[in-house]
Amino acid sequence: METIPARMNRVRLILAKTFGVRFRPWIAALVLLNMRIGINIGRALDGVFFSAYKKQPVKSPIILIGNPRTGTTFMQRFLTDHKIGVGMELFRMVYPSLVLQTILKPLLPLLEAVSPAKFHKPEVHATSLSKVETDDASMITRYFDGFFLYGFFLAFDDDDLLYTVDPQVRDTSERDFEWMESLWKRNLVAHKADRVVAKLFSVSPRVPQFLEKFPDARMLYMARDPVSIFPSGMSLVTGVLEEAFGFWSLPEDVRQRWFDRLYDGFVMLLKRFHDDYTAGRIPKENVYIVRYDRMMKEFEVVMGEMLPFLGHEPSEALKQTITERAAKQRAYKSKHKYDLEKFNLSEEKIREDCAFFYETFLPPLPHLSDD
Repeated sequence: METIPARMNRVRLILAKTFGVRFRPWIAALVLLNMRIGINIGRALDGVFFSAYKKQPVKSPIILIGNPRTGTTFMQRFLTDHKIGVGMELFRMVYPSLVLQTILKPLLPLLEAVSPAKFHKPEVHATSLSKVETDDASMITRYFDGFFLYGFFLAFDDDDLLYTVDPQVRDTSERDFEWMESLWKRNLVAHKADRVVAKLFSVSPRVPQFLEKFPDARMLYMARDPVSIFPSGMSLVTGVLEEAFGFWSLPEDVRQRWFDRLYDGFVMLLKRFHDDYTAGRIPKENVYIVRYDRMMKEFEVVMGEMLPFLGHEPSEALKQTITERAAKQRAYKSKHKYDLEKFNLSEEKIREDCAFFYETFLPPLPHLSDD
């Protein structure tokens, strides 16, 4: 399953067997093939009409890593909105050519009708082609590969394919990071910016490899209680699968197998980063740990530590914004309650399986305890 056609065929078979979907994969494959041809032409033309991107340096990129549902979206968009760096909108990953982006940007309202982003419920994850999004999405559009492909499709296979996204077994770092660099160069030119703010869940288990490519990167590791992030992450993915294919109508044993595999994948992401971090394979000067509980209850303190780490001097306007945001964070009450039992999980099992993570990244902080 090392080639794009092989992975596409595997997904086609999975969709047919699991969801009874037989025609849509052929249509999707045809669309992707034509898009790929157009994208390759557009990227070749970039060298003519936007040749400056070739000399654009990627200096000290800000990389948000950690599991899904840890606050990465909020932090990436906050940093982007306040010009600390520039994130990448989803359409720039789907159409990774400056020429195509220029042509298609006015058409985004029409393209939204056929965008996969429409399957996300806005109250769970507000997204669209024009929203800054996780750069991991580009792995599907370019290589039909990666963690998203596993979570949404490959985890349904009869065989356990988690190894295909485990860098200790199959490491695609060189391929992936070369691609990300080419995207970031173009995005910096498109926005007339000089610094990247990227969100990459897939970097968590391969930070040493990433730092070989980008040794001056500043990495924000987002740490949140797994008891919260696991059901939240599963809810996000099942929400999309339900809208697209009818996930909850699947037989219970098929759903359970998928729950187990996604859970194992989430634990693996935590474990790989933890092991590299505690073994000294990740230079501490390259990483700042952002605890979700601190981000919510003492946002101004976290930003006061984070901005010097990023090498950014805040303006008075930004300081005021941070103060106002901190007050909102402390008053925030989530409207979403995720039921562990819905995914056949238990708090006891999660805390036992992730004891290493709690000990290293989430030791008790008495001053943040609820009264």
